[in-house]
Amino acid sequence: MDYELAIIGGGPAGFTAGIYATRAGIKAVLFDSGAGGGLMALSPEIENYPGFKSISGMELSDKMREHLEKYMKINLVEDVTKLEVSEGEVKITTSKATYDVGAVIIATGTKHRKLGIEGEEKLTGRGVSYCATCDGPFFKGKSALVVGGGNSALIEAIALKQMGLDATVVHRRDMLRAEDAYKDKAQEVGVKILYETHMEEIKGEDKVEKVVLHNVKDASKSEMKVAAVFVSIGEEPQSQLAAQIGVELDVKGYIKTDRNMRTNIKRVYAAGDVTGGLRQVVTACAEGAVAALTSMEVLGKVYPY
Repeated sequence: MDYELAIIGGGPAGFTAGIYATRAGIKAVLFDSGAGGGLMALSPEIENYPGFKSISGMELSDKMREHLEKYMKINLVEDVTKLEVSEGEVKITTSKATYDVGAVIIATGTKHRKLGIEGEEKLTGRGVSYCATCDGPFFKGKSALVVGGGNSALIEAIALKQMGLDATVVHRRDMLRAEDAYKDKAQEVGVKILYETHMEEIKGEDKVEKVVLHNVKDASKSEMKVAAVFVSIGEEPQSQLAAQIGVELDVKGYIKTDRNMRTNIKRVYAAGDVTGGLRQVVTACAEGAVAALTSMEVLGKVYPY
């Protein structure tokens, strides 16, 4: 057996699982298809993680990764493509090799949901973005729309204003879902809100030039010139690996677990946003810790609780 435990996903759940596993004496490895951090790393600002009044997602991700690297090796840019579960082990196939492990924690998180409108795919990376922190600075001094109505949409809009963009939020309902603190901050920095409006099309040849907007109240349509569109309408679970081996999912595609992060498949555990629920950094960390220690039950080690 190459490792006792494999953790798939390098977000807060995966990082915490790695820390708890290795400190408990489990020989573990973590795989991430990218550079680690998950959606946490893309957040402009996090204000509800205990111990930090305000910290960027990238900085918090770096701190977690550095902590984990004290204990174990992280296999970044190594995508897990297949899982095979047998009575005594789990075989993992990645983009680089195959591994035999005793248990696996799926902590693959979520991905940004897309609008699914004309022009979105064509102009992604050319003015259409899902990360204000990543791409906002390219559009300083220009106009941008943020699509969404929750906390993340307002956080993105506030960040864009602070970067020097003229940011407007487009929301299909007549009121925002965001917390009052973010509403107040958005108003303070001058973020404009277009209520009862949804985006029908993004236009441009080689870059975003304008959008078609539809007012749901009076059915009128209009065009607005903008340089960028930032999409912030929620996330979808990355649960394909779990589904591949028969792990039970809920109606939205999130992995079902019990309170100790067990799935319906022996030796397979799950943690973090891919399990649904509150989907916060603090809950992802907690679930990662629980999953790591629960996995000891199939590894021949003393189960600590």
